[in-house]
Amino acid sequence: QAQLVESGGGLVRPGGSLRLSCAASGRTFSRYVMGWFRQAPGKEREFVAGISWNGGTTRYVDSVKGRFTISRDNAKNTVDLQMNSLKPEDTGVYYCAANAGILLSVSELDYDYWGQGIQVTVSS
Repeated sequence: QAQLVESGGGLVRPGGSLRLSCAASGRTFSRYVMGWFRQAPGKEREFVAGISWNGGTTRYVDSVKGRFTISRDNAKNTVDLQMNSLKPEDTGVYYCAANAGILLSVSELDYDYWGQGIQVTVSS
């Protein structure tokens, strides 16, 4: 059974960094678009970053551009999200997701597989 498992979350001070990792198992996701979403308390889940199957195209929500970097290693079946200069508004549950389609979609409706989510808290 296909499964996505996130790791690397935690508590960090404003200005700090975290690296989230998503490990895929049960099937090969090398041809899937991969994305990271987040959900802050009391808010809708939102797209954060996405990467095409070969890593050639990436996309970010405006609020994280220049601070977050998404990358993938198809040989290891992993997707990472490097988060720098973290702000309190980056706090939330972060989800890894896989999209079998071709387009790098920002809509959660287009993603077929989801991880269980991992908490990221940015606070002093």
